[in-house]
Order: sequence, then structure tokens, then C-alpha cells
Amino acid sequence: MRLMGLDVGDRRIGVAVSDPLGLFAQGISTIVRQDGTNKDIEEIKKIINQYQVEKIVIGLPKNMNNTIGPMGEKVMQYAKTVEKKTGKPVVLFDERLTTAAAERMLIQADVSRKKRKGVIDKIAAVYILQSYMENQKNSV
Repeated sequence: MRLMGLDVGDRRIGVAVSDPLGLFAQGISTIVRQDGTNKDIEEIKKIINQYQVEKIVIGLPKNMNNTIGPMGEKVMQYAKTVEKKTGKPVVLFDERLTTAAAERMLIQADVSRKKRKGVIDKIAAVYILQSYMENQKNSV
């Protein structure tokens, strides 16, 4: 079963998909959000069709004390919209520190600040999806 991972932000959405066996996550793209439009949902639908995605994993930003703040509330609402508009099941997965981990990895790889900005969301989506798949594998 192929999965899609999304790192949802106010301005951009990082997108990753798994291989058909659900073992490895690969970054696909970063979707730039446009207020008042459904272009981001349309892009997500195209990727779902292209990769034959069966389930979507969306990173849920939680506070370090495990509470959900304003961004977490926005992401939960967006997840409902994605599920409704795509017809695919959506799972929320704790994404604490994924963006920080992605940033650290890019810094260690000596990627310039300008280039990091363009790929950080995609890399965070990979971290979210890979963590979800490993969590599922370990809970069996």
C-alpha cells in the first residue's frame, strides 16, 4: 500500500510518498499554498492519482507538553478537508521536531540557507512518513 506524507504549513506543504511496499519515504514536491483557493488540494489529488496513494499521513504539530496549539488546530481542520476532498483516509501523526531534524540534516549536508528554504518542507514530509511507517512496523 502506497502512502503519502504531508508537512502542512501556512505557506507551503511538503509532500512525500512511500514505495509500493511501504518501506521507504521519498520527497516528491513542495506545494505553495494560495489563500482562498483549492490549488493545493488539486495538486495533492494529482499526486494521489500519479502514485496510486491509498492513505495520507499528515504531520500534527504538537507542543512539547503534548498539547495542541493554534497550528495544530489548523492542521486538524486541513486534514478533515483533505480527507473529504480526496476520499482517502487521513491519519494524523505527531511531527514534533521533524522540521528541526530536517534542518539539521540539511545543515550537515552543507546546503545553503536559500536552498534549505526550498526543500525543508519536503524533507520534513519524508521524516513524518518514514517515522509513521517505522512506528506501524514496530507496533505489529
